[in-house]
Amino acid sequence: MTEGAEVGVDLSPTSGSEQQAPHFLQDVIFHGKFKLLKALTPEENTQCQHGLYFQDGQRRVDYVLTCHVKKPAGARSSRPTSHLLTENAVARSFRRGRNEHLRNHKAQKARDSSSLPSSPVADVELGHPGETVNGHEDQKMFRREEFEGKLRDMGLELEKDEDTKIAGVGFVKIHAPWNILCREAELMKLKMPTKKVYEVKQLSGVVEKICSLACKLVEPLHPHVEEHQPQNIKHLSHTFSREKQHLFDLSDKDNFFDSRTRSSIVFEILKRTKCKAKYSMGITSLLGSGIYTAAYPLHDGDINEESAVHNDRRLLYEEWANYSVFFKYQPIGLVRKYFGEKIGLYFAWLGLYTQMLIPASLVGVIVFLYGCATVDDNLPSMEICHPKNNITMCPLCDKVCSYWKLSTACGTARASHLFDNPATVFFSIFMALWAAMFMEHWKRRQMRLNYEWDLTGFEDEEDHPRAEYELRVMQKTLSKDQKSHHKTEKLTCQDRLPAYMTNIVMMLLMIGVTFAIVFGVILYRISTKAALYMSSNPVTRSHAQLTVKTTAAIINLVVILILDEVYGAVARWLTVLEVPKTDKSFEERLIFKTFILKFVNAFSPIIYIAFFRGRLVGRPGSYLYVFESYRMEECAHGGCLMELCIQLSITMLGKQLIQNNLFEIGVPKLKKLIRYIRSKQGTFQEEERKKRLQRYETDHFLEPFAGLTPEYMEMIIQFGFVTLFVASFPLAPLFALLNNIIEIRLDAKKFVTELRRPVAARAKDIGIWYNLLRGVANVAVIINAFVISFTSDFIPRMVYQYMYSPDGSMHGFVNHTLSYFNVSHFQEGKEPMDPLHLGYHVEMCRYKDYREPPWSATPYEISKEFWTVLAVRLAFVIIFQNVVMLMSDVVDWLIPDIPKDISMQIHKEKILLVELFMREEHSKSRNLDSRVSGGGKSNSSNSNNNNYSTTVHPRSGPHNSTGSL
Repeated sequence: MTEGAEVGVDLSPTSGSEQQAPHFLQDVIFHGKFKLLKALTPEENTQCQHGLYFQDGQRRVDYVLTCHVKKPAGARSSRPTSHLLTENAVARSFRRGRNEHLRNHKAQKARDSSSLPSSPVADVELGHPGETVNGHEDQKMFRREEFEGKLRDMGLELEKDEDTKIAGVGFVKIHAPWNILCREAELMKLKMPTKKVYEVKQLSGVVEKICSLACKLVEPLHPHVEEHQPQNIKHLSHTFSREKQHLFDLSDKDNFFDSRTRSSIVFEILKRTKCKAKYSMGITSLLGSGIYTAAYPLHDGDINEESAVHNDRRLLYEEWANYSVFFKYQPIGLVRKYFGEKIGLYFAWLGLYTQMLIPASLVGVIVFLYGCATVDDNLPSMEICHPKNNITMCPLCDKVCSYWKLSTACGTARASHLFDNPATVFFSIFMALWAAMFMEHWKRRQMRLNYEWDLTGFEDEEDHPRAEYELRVMQKTLSKDQKSHHKTEKLTCQDRLPAYMTNIVMMLLMIGVTFAIVFGVILYRISTKAALYMSSNPVTRSHAQLTVKTTAAIINLVVILILDEVYGAVARWLTVLEVPKTDKSFEERLIFKTFILKFVNAFSPIIYIAFFRGRLVGRPGSYLYVFESYRMEECAHGGCLMELCIQLSITMLGKQLIQNNLFEIGVPKLKKLIRYIRSKQGTFQEEERKKRLQRYETDHFLEPFAGLTPEYMEMIIQFGFVTLFVASFPLAPLFALLNNIIEIRLDAKKFVTELRRPVAARAKDIGIWYNLLRGVANVAVIINAFVISFTSDFIPRMVYQYMYSPDGSMHGFVNHTLSYFNVSHFQEGKEPMDPLHLGYHVEMCRYKDYREPPWSATPYEISKEFWTVLAVRLAFVIIFQNVVMLMSDVVDWLIPDIPKDISMQIHKEKILLVELFMREEHSKSRNLDSRVSGGGKSNSSNSNNNNYSTTVHPRSGPHNSTGSL
């Protein structure tokens, strides 16, 4: 073997009577014979060195458990190379096995004594403060030995490697033999491909030619993997059954179950296996209590160019997790093959979402360019920018601010037109229909993937109870009287009532913290603006508005990024308090809480600017004050839409660049570096160390997989930015598209190179995330209706043009929206300190509102124009909402959820499956009749085999094994 590879000691169970032999005999007994381990060939030696196989070079490592081990002070850091297990090695193995057997016997006695009420030994989970460190480590060792014994009883084969190059870390390699894989595949109801294959019916006529031409055009965009090659032949899949093994192609048993399936089977066994401490402990509890430090399947191999073995991981790295192939489609089939259906569905959804952003981005750019092209023809902004404009505006703040000319707001007015023009109404309607199209397109894509991945009949089964739930139930059971022990206990709503109350209070508190921070930023804007206007520098005073807006948006961004991390931790803590029964329930509750908190955190400042700023101001002479000294903010004359655009763009771009990209790149690499430094030994140089590490040792340095919740969450929040306030920021889809092009490859590289390989999980949909997407899309229709109606000037312009304009044009619109104020009516101490700032005495100033002039019978009261505009605004909201919702429902109705060709193929598969079983039954009955009539046993067997090969494919001869759809 290679340097650093220990002589393997097999901890596997043996068949027959040998299962009753002590463990030290099982170390060297193979099927009733003493065998010497064979010297490995160079090829097997290379495989062993990579750590993908046991030391015999034959059995694949399907799963790895790691634990903390203590080495003697004089232990060597490397192991001698050996190719043979000599007689002395056999003797050492016997002695080692005998000693281990004696230790297990003592451990069993200690465990038996610890179960007595008078035993002073504390349990591992409780961590008695009086026990010594050595005693605590011994307890962990006993638990590990007990758990590994249970795994061997379940049929798994184990091999330990405690003399590794990683200081203080031992590894337990797990292999699932063929009979165990078959048993678990049947229990898990895994669908496997049968020998029966059929030809998928292709399109005909003009449609076929169009599809063929389109495939040729996009051929350069497909990755160079087998999954994207045209597949006209498909295997008929059926739930695996040991009784029907003859239906499946078992010529290559080593590869019949791929590495993804094998690791998921072993993980299922690990979840079911319990070791009995004071409370029942599974693999989750063992990991949580530190008995094991990690559990993970292995990656298939290396990704560097020097590796001679080409594997799926390297192929994914070259054709998927690479920025140079950003323009290509994703190899979703290969992603699913390597990582499982759940992760495959995430990347399929992300890819479709990114593709759908392309038309939205194009339309958004067109809308923006329309605003740029028509800005010089916009009459309201032309009136504001006209050099003869002599409108004097009221001060924007008390005392330090003076009167100002409306013409100074020319730049703001022109910029506002870029986002506040008639085209934004069309774009809002388009984006609502786009969201509906995206949902329907995803449902169809999901059904197609379910068919291709043989998930059409898959249903989520009842998950195993979580270890925390079982612990709480056990504690509840023990607290009952002895008479009720026979009853099956479970956690009721009454048991969870304190947790539910804590959840409600903490959620409201966190939302209140968000609102408080938004209010704090409001005070910052008010105070900073007043301070800047007091500056003696004219440049500072002229740019005070822009400075305050930009810095406030940046402060909001920093606060959002910090609170996102805090809220994620709070949501997890609250979910743990509820003690959900299953992992699925835990995940859904965690997702819902995290979404609520992060959604409120991200959109509270934006909602304030869109719907509240400038509407709780009051009027000159009667302003609304906070703490009796801070006057509430006003919108610029161009409206709050420009400020909303600034806040939205800074928040969206900042979250994407800093949180989604920088954190995702930097944090995993930093954690990997820290983990590497902690376990680094001074005797090895870094380059030499990397060459000698086994596969399971290399994967130990990678970051553990933490689930898909963070990946989905950032995309759902981005989907909110794209749809909720798109009327004020039509370039949002473009920025989202550019981000997602990088995000796909970034996530791919993280999964392939930075994370340990996740356990493959089956799923037929994206779960609760689809419901959240649907909810965001529906809310987006309402919010965009209010943005167009109340935040922009679209409705006031339409009302003026069709009801108050003398010539039906927009001439005079600016003057129509401004009210008069007599400066002598200022409150005492609130008038400007420099009333002659403009060089002349001001008697009347203007402010933006619909109020009666000071010379009317009801001065400063709300005018009838205000009520007219308000009525039209509310009518527009109702009409817009209902029309868009109706159009979305029409789109939903017109597009079927299941593609027609997929529906036909699923139906044909059912027919072929029934036909296959009917022919099998006829074959069995003929064989039975043949045996009854005196036919030989061997002839019957041959007849059975020949009959199967010719009759399974009714449309073809014995040499052609394809059916037809």
